[in-house]
Amino acid sequence: MTTATVGLEVVHRRYVPYSHAHYAGNLVDGAYSLAAFGDVATEMCIRTDGDEGLFASYSDVQFRAPVRAGDCIEISARLVRVGSRSREMDFEVRVVARGNPARGESAADVLDPPILATTARGVVVVPPR
Repeated sequence: MTTATVGLEVVHRRYVPYSHAHYAGNLVDGAYSLAAFGDVATEMCIRTDGDEGLFASYSDVQFRAPVRAGDCIEISARLVRVGSRSREMDFEVRVVARGNPARGESAADVLDPPILATTARGVVVVPPR
């Protein structure tokens, strides 16, 4: 029995460590956001179906703004379609805080409003119940 319902949302927050910076300006590669989407999708499947599920596809991935080492990000997954075994979700990464080295080596600012950095749609499948 599934409890998956359209509109259900799961949200994670995490700090982006400097060990994940790959490019000048402490930029983090786009794969970091995709991995984060996988984590929230996994929790969604556990909550709704009692199983981690498996990712089947991503579509409409858009990198709208940079994610940098030192950012605090919020990752959300929202169910938009529930099939017999498939779950379609909309994903977002928002930067909610960012380092501000101009004020000091460890200074950071809460961003209001947050920066929408990455969006995507994805489909996961869960075992039959």
